[in-house]
Amino acid sequence: MRRANKAQQLSAKLRPARRKIRLWSQWLLPGLLVKRWLLISAVGVLLASLGFAISINLTPIFYFLQFLEQFVQSIARFVPSYISGPLLLLGGLALIAWGYARTLGSITEVLLPEDDKALVERLLTHRRLGRGPKIVAIGGGTGLSTLLRGLKLYSSNITAIVTMADDGGSSGRLRREIGVLPPGDIRNCLAALADEEKIVTELFQYRFEAGDGLAGHSFGNLFLTAMTNITGDLERAIATSSAVLAIRGQVLPATLTDMTLWARLADGRLIHGESNITAARGKIVEIGCSPPAPKALPRAIQALREADYIILGPGSLYTSIIPNLLVPEIAQALAERQCPCVYVCNIMTQPGETDGYTVSDHVRALDGVTGDRLFDAVLVQKYPPSAAHLERYAQQGSTAVAIDREELARQNCRLILADVMDESTPTVRHDSQKLAAILMRWYERVRSL
Repeated sequence: MRRANKAQQLSAKLRPARRKIRLWSQWLLPGLLVKRWLLISAVGVLLASLGFAISINLTPIFYFLQFLEQFVQSIARFVPSYISGPLLLLGGLALIAWGYARTLGSITEVLLPEDDKALVERLLTHRRLGRGPKIVAIGGGTGLSTLLRGLKLYSSNITAIVTMADDGGSSGRLRREIGVLPPGDIRNCLAALADEEKIVTELFQYRFEAGDGLAGHSFGNLFLTAMTNITGDLERAIATSSAVLAIRGQVLPATLTDMTLWARLADGRLIHGESNITAARGKIVEIGCSPPAPKALPRAIQALREADYIILGPGSLYTSIIPNLLVPEIAQALAERQCPCVYVCNIMTQPGETDGYTVSDHVRALDGVTGDRLFDAVLVQKYPPSAAHLERYAQQGSTAVAIDREELARQNCRLILADVMDESTPTVRHDSQKLAAILMRWYERVRSL
């Protein structure tokens, strides 16, 4: 027992040293774009010194070689070459390693004074994510931001295309009172793609709980509204906010047109406004927007055309995903895509939108908006939530989305079944990391084929 304890104590003492050795060995890995520039700088210093010496007729090469010859001969008189040679070699290498370590240590101390994550690890992560696929995620609400939190672990080449139909909550108030486009979903996506540990991200998500006119507003919404008024449009405001948050990728509004959703219900009612549609609690038979053909943001179309992978959802079917497809240029770009596209279906039905919907009903609704199949497969949660969750949701009029395989087969819709659910909170939602892992695994499989 004592020997085991001593061994554990020794291992604990050696752990920091092992970590340092591992970290420094990582600096030798190719692709960091650090070693080559340090070497080039050293060569530049040498060439500049020689050039300066030659320009003032000091003939440095001749004198240096002469000095070197005399120095070596002097050493050889006292120390045999088989000893002096290796000693000089080891001494030179030690000086190089020491200078290299001190240089990088000083840089790390300045850039990351209170961070336990080594600079080399950050560089390796940056290079890996920079080589990731160009992913475009389309949607809105909390579903899209949930997806983005997982995707940013696989690539920094992410574009989130966000619906501009939101008219509820803080976004709706700002839209009605100030006349700006709804910033809420944009804010959530910016925060999701940012470094979650930074205090500025928490500030961006902070929601005021009191104050005349402030209660209910989030700081990020107010910030984006102010930046929109300062810069002149929402696109520039988002770009400025992205720089502040140092996000991985970019967030783009689907359109800069002030669009309003409308829905025709089975009982004949015509409901205007995204929040009113859900509140009407009717069966949606037709959905559209006013103006009827909003113009897409050019950068969003460019991102779709250059994408390696496109993901629709997750999110509210009629108020988060379909509004993006009501922008004709986005629907056309999806139809003309040259890359795989997946639709992520919701786990639970949403009262007032998808009451009693199965997976095939979701697919049919998406197909019906544009008259064409815009994705290659649908990702569905494999197992239903726990009985406790189902009971809680049943009280709200919501059920688990049923998987009707036969109807999906008749629709010629490819099905991806996986466990991507998070039940750690009272709300059933997708797990960011599980969802991203399954989506990226499917993408790699399809790309290899």
